Amino acid sequence: MREEEIIAATVAFVKDELKHAEGGHDWWHIERVWKNTLLIAKDENVNLLIAQLGALLHDIADSKFHNGDETIGPLKARTFLEQLQVTAEVISGVIGIIEHISFKGGHFERSYESPELAVVQDADRLDAIGAIGIARAFHYGGFKDREIYNPGIAPDLHMDRETYKKNTAPTINHFYEKLLLLKGRMNTDTGKKLAEARHRFMEIYLEQFYAEWRGDV
Repeated sequence: MREEEIIAATVAFVKDELKHAEGGHDWWHIERVWKNTLLIAKDENVNLLIAQLGALLHDIADSKFHNGDETIGPLKARTFLEQLQVTAEVISGVIGIIEHISFKGGHFERSYESPELAVVQDADRLDAIGAIGIARAFHYGGFKDREIYNPGIAPDLHMDRETYKKNTAPTINHFYEKLLLLKGRMNTDTGKKLAEARHRFMEIYLEQFYAEWRGDV
């Protein structure tokens, strides 16, 4: 099977698998991450097939929607790619991306590195910040029935992986616990540049949010 056919088959598979997904982790999120991946990859030395497949399959079974089980996504992706008779080298690279892309609190040493992971992780993180990132954060907060903001609940900046996964704090806290940290954790030069404007947009949004909350404007 040619690479174009593998990508087309993967797009069709992901669209079908995520047709009922939560709005922040649906096909449109995948498509944006895919586009970001292609943009960033232009300036990086990567295996473009691995990077594209990693982008397309990175949320094929997000653990947030499977009771925290982090094994379902890699297994589902592996089974699908084996059915397409994708090479073992490509499958290994894609699974490495899926297993290590997530933030999960950020307080841990990454045990896997690859140029493709660096690119796709930046692409995914870009979609978590800026205007779309804000929309996704509040959509997911509503999906989980979380408060928008509660001045009595301070952000927790020292959560371990398990605490982060179980966190139920208001959505505004998520800005401090993850979103505002991502600019400083981008891997590629292109990712870092693209993150600057999106990060500043979030800062401006929070300034306006607090001004309205206080009744200043």
